Amino acid sequence: MTLHMVGIVVSAALLCGLAALPGAARPQRPPDLRVSDNGRFLVTEDGAPFFWLGDTAWELFHRLDLEDSERYLRDRAEKQFTVIQAVVLAEFGGLTVPNANGDLPLLDNDPTRPNEAYFAHVDAVVEAAGKLGLYIGMLPTWGDKWNKKWGTGPEIFTPENAAAYGEFLGRRYRDKPIIWILGGDRPPENERHLAILRAMAEGLRRGDGGRHLFTFHPSGGQSSARWFHEDDWLSLNMIQSGHSARNNPNYRMISADYARIPVKPCLDGEPCYEQLPVSFKPALGRFDDYDVRKAAYWAVFAGACGHTYGANGIFQFYVPSGEGEFDAVIPWQEALSFPGAGQMRHLRALMESRPFLTRVPDQGLVAPENEAGEAEHVQATRDADGSYAMVYVPTAGQTVTVDTAALSGERLKAWWYDPRTGEAAAIEGEFPVGGKLTFTTPEQGPDWVLVLDDAARGYGEPGAARR
Repeated sequence: MTLHMVGIVVSAALLCGLAALPGAARPQRPPDLRVSDNGRFLVTEDGAPFFWLGDTAWELFHRLDLEDSERYLRDRAEKQFTVIQAVVLAEFGGLTVPNANGDLPLLDNDPTRPNEAYFAHVDAVVEAAGKLGLYIGMLPTWGDKWNKKWGTGPEIFTPENAAAYGEFLGRRYRDKPIIWILGGDRPPENERHLAILRAMAEGLRRGDGGRHLFTFHPSGGQSSARWFHEDDWLSLNMIQSGHSARNNPNYRMISADYARIPVKPCLDGEPCYEQLPVSFKPALGRFDDYDVRKAAYWAVFAGACGHTYGANGIFQFYVPSGEGEFDAVIPWQEALSFPGAGQMRHLRALMESRPFLTRVPDQGLVAPENEAGEAEHVQATRDADGSYAMVYVPTAGQTVTVDTAALSGERLKAWWYDPRTGEAAAIEGEFPVGGKLTFTTPEQGPDWVLVLDDAARGYGEPGAARR
């Protein structure tokens, strides 16, 4: 849908005024990103594979000063994250509570009147991220500013000012390492909501000349595909598997989006957060590093082009002197060292240690012998030509039977890959191709990845390059 189709008219004078606001000096920046030729993955402008390893830092621009922002960004760069998801008009008092420098983002809550001091700080954080090789997954606004539904709002967007605000952001960050993420945890519920979002997307594209990728962050249990899969601005689909329960089968949501036509990359942009209470109820316990690992490997092996991690202390940048959301008790500075955050790099390393752009999900590798309860669900992926396979097995001492009919070569080399440490241990001997093989995970754990390689390919130790 175009701006004309939703009846949007934006005055030239308004756009000129917005465009006149100065941005930060152009930094040395990571390369532009695009969708791979097969429509399944993300690559850099020269075609190199790009693994989306995201972190939810929703309140980054709002609650941290530049010094603390740089501390956070350095930590995430060291842990091999690639995308930082942050919101310009933040969720928690984003329009009424000043940022760490004492500035509000808008004058009189008017999206056509951005406050230069606030955006100068956003500029500085974006530049700091780029210098570390990080991309900002930038949400122009949290969803309560266009569909309050819950939260504080207020709703300030119309199709007209959404287009203008989008064009302002697009122009300002045209030359920056940005991925646009519309939405913000709210569903479009009527034609007006859809018009606002599509107008904002059109404004962003007009401002940045179509230079950046686009996705949409939905509410829990939803996918961007529900509303926007066929929109030409949507580069990749994002689900939010959310925080409702342990063993949430996000692989089913990823599989559904993977099967859609036209083909688009997909990923889980908000799975369970480390140390967030399960279903937001402390009595049910808190998600731990095992929970976040399971969500990550399930999603990626089901066909996702990457994955986003989240932590309760980080997304809100909780400090004891502040107002903690969702029973946060650990300050963000300590939450930086949650074990799950450090373990995400091993998923990236594993994916990058084998042919990247030809990987496909294939449950035929493990079905039906491995049917079990939801917590023991086994998820498998392989190279399209069968030169390798990876099987995520979530339980120590769990037996898994692999059908090797789709694998290539004559003999297989097998490894156990530890998703906690990134270390790989070779399984003694070589194994024939063409039949079924049975393996049992080591007793320590709980979870493991079985890696099978065509022995003749010589891929080497899984994940070794980045460890």
